Amino acid sequence: MKHRLFLLDLDDTLLDFKASERVAFARVMRSLGLDQPLDAVFGDYQAINHDLWRRFEQGAVAKEFLKVERFRATFARHGFDLDAAAASERYLDTLAETTVLIDGALELCAQLAAVGEVGVITNGVERIQSRRVQGSGLAPYIAFVATSEACGHAKPDSRFFDYSVAQASVFDRPSTVIIGDRLDADILGAHQFGIDSCWFNPQGLANESPVRPSCEVSRLQDVVPALKRLAASAAP
Repeated sequence: MKHRLFLLDLDDTLLDFKASERVAFARVMRSLGLDQPLDAVFGDYQAINHDLWRRFEQGAVAKEFLKVERFRATFARHGFDLDAAAASERYLDTLAETTVLIDGALELCAQLAAVGEVGVITNGVERIQSRRVQGSGLAPYIAFVATSEACGHAKPDSRFFDYSVAQASVFDRPSTVIIGDRLDADILGAHQFGIDSCWFNPQGLANESPVRPSCEVSRLQDVVPALKRLAASAAP
């Protein structure tokens, strides 16, 4: 394997964010006194949150605004007289304590750490993501966690990748690879930064973007074999 620096996305690559998000949201809403069915509320929250994160990645909104606005807009849509700022704080703490591993994540990190350095790169909130890594069991294999909040720029911005690789003990473009689930953040970011990429695509989605990953897998168990094949194909 030619790669020695592995930059792994966190949510929906190593951790099942959708499962963690649903559990954390339900716990917070119950703690605020809501005892009604939450499916519709959670669905609206997800849509609002998704839109705000897209706007954040485009530089259109600030992270502090996003954290509270997703709750304020959800509560307004459903006529809830609740404190959005307090809900946001409670949610951040609850989410940080809620981790669900993607199948194969622990084994993959152990394999990669045995041959090089593993860093987590995420557009998430600093205090949440670091705590989630610690609580997931992945921490012994992770050399550093780089977040967009600490950097001030988000994937796919090349400034975020400059910030991330600066935390590695050694950085060399040909021996660096990004592994992530999002074409528009992880794979595009890798392409713009000039490094290899491995698209984790468990749902078998069609790639309708102009960006092509260096390799693609549907299971984390297939990452190492895919990287070995990539290295073999590039050998003179």
